[in-house]
Amino acid sequence: MFADLGLDEKVLKAIKAIGYESPSPIQAATIPALMDGRDVVGLAQTGTGKTAAFALPVLSRLERGQKTPQALVLAPTRELALQVSEAFEKYAANLNGVSVLPVYGGQGYGVQLSALRRGVDVVVGTPGRIMDHLDKGTLDLSELRFLVLDEADEMLNMGFAEDVETILADTPDTKQVALFSATMPSGIRRISKKYLNDPVEVTVKNKTTTNANITQRYLIVSWPQKIEAITRILEVENFEAMIIFARTKSATEELAEKLRARGFSAQAINGDVAQVQRERTVNQLKAGKLDILVATDVAARGLDVERISHVVNYDIPTDTESYVHRIGRTGRAGRKGDAISFITPRERYLLKAIEKATRQQLTQMALPTVDDINSTRLSRFDDAITEALGNERVTFFRDVVNHYVKEHDVPEVDVAAALALVLQGDEPMLLDPEAERPIRQEKFREDGKERPVRGRDERPQRGGRNSNANMTMYKLQVGKRHKVEPRQIVGALANEGNLRRSDFGRIEIRPDFSLVELPNELPPGTLEALANTRISGKLIEITKDNGPRRSSAPRSGGPRKEYGDRGGYRGDKKPYRSND
Repeated sequence: MFADLGLDEKVLKAIKAIGYESPSPIQAATIPALMDGRDVVGLAQTGTGKTAAFALPVLSRLERGQKTPQALVLAPTRELALQVSEAFEKYAANLNGVSVLPVYGGQGYGVQLSALRRGVDVVVGTPGRIMDHLDKGTLDLSELRFLVLDEADEMLNMGFAEDVETILADTPDTKQVALFSATMPSGIRRISKKYLNDPVEVTVKNKTTTNANITQRYLIVSWPQKIEAITRILEVENFEAMIIFARTKSATEELAEKLRARGFSAQAINGDVAQVQRERTVNQLKAGKLDILVATDVAARGLDVERISHVVNYDIPTDTESYVHRIGRTGRAGRKGDAISFITPRERYLLKAIEKATRQQLTQMALPTVDDINSTRLSRFDDAITEALGNERVTFFRDVVNHYVKEHDVPEVDVAAALALVLQGDEPMLLDPEAERPIRQEKFREDGKERPVRGRDERPQRGGRNSNANMTMYKLQVGKRHKVEPRQIVGALANEGNLRRSDFGRIEIRPDFSLVELPNELPPGTLEALANTRISGKLIEITKDNGPRRSSAPRSGGPRKEYGDRGGYRGDKKPYRSND
């Protein structure tokens, strides 16, 4: 039990109030070691309770009266930084005077500077913004006692390796370090050996990379029929709250608007949504004032809302890592969850890749019919009546109905039917089965082979990384001599500019500068947000490239290097993959 792990009594009181009963495997293994002052390397997938594993012992060991930060938590994205910060505040509910500050790009410096001047105990931030404060001299880590690297492998994938090592090297040698990662690539192993002192290694193994509590299904549906399919699924699925993932910012707005027009409570969050609006929307979802969130990958990273019972991949992700992160928004902390993925006939290869990577076979589901929808509507109508009969106010309305029956000599069942009609309005309660539009559903043959795909009713995807007409070339003042790699550019620009990896086109690394293609229409404020971005410790000084238009043909002297369609860095170097 948590009481057996040596935690502070006030911290135990807080987690008991939250509803925590017994520690998860990663918590049971790491909390005693951290309470003993040992460095820790924890290997566990997302959703296993890593945040509490390091937050509870850190809070239990804080000292009162120190004005400079005692603990620093590094997280790869602003969403995860906010989530970790909120968790610290919940666990510290009974610790008077303990202050927690999230520090991330996209938020004004003024709020952060004011809090740092007043003094904070725990700082949770992204490496880029932490480095900015260190360079400006506004963050004093000279008395730091605890340093946590959360999702360390993701930080390295996003190009923050040098920033992380700089922070580790510039903080006191006496600090206690906890490193948490889903995988142990060579970069993580090297950091562990160099900066951690005889760490305790804890591994929580999963049979699959996805949570066993999540039921995973898929639906083969053509692109134009997706909106009809999601509408039917929302009608029949018994969900509490749902996240629907779409590939692009514009797709989230369009889908949310269409769902609202069909009577569903839906809002979109993406890179164009201001942080204040994003936080307001997430709070509405938590409070039950909103049922459906339509999101992009980056906007939903780090989102943890207990009400989320379903995740729908309206657009299936092109890499398995994104799939795991997406469906990990449900089925957390032992709860049950459902994941449904829409797959067009041409995307079947992605289904096979997901099943191979997760070592789980997804179940093909049938599209709900009009009869299914009508049956669900009648069942919910019955439930609504049953619930209303238990309301104490029903007595008053019973008297009203009795009065009407006596005055007009009308059977009670007719009065009930009339009231239902008034409640329903002009909208028919049931759909007309005769008016059902057939939706082609592709299936696998019994022998396991796929049927031939005509795909004539499938709209081709527009845009993407190879659509140069939709992209603008930008110049960054960092290049080969600064030891810059494409993944560092993608990581830095995606995090500070709130961009998705799919927003990047061709990337060319030259000796003294780099060229990167970005969408013609960047979200407002993106370039301003990137103005102070550093890669390898150097300002990128991003500007539009006014050079001559480059041919797509290879240059003399070697093959052209470019950032390929599926995350590959093509050319004379080995491929870069986002999940290395």
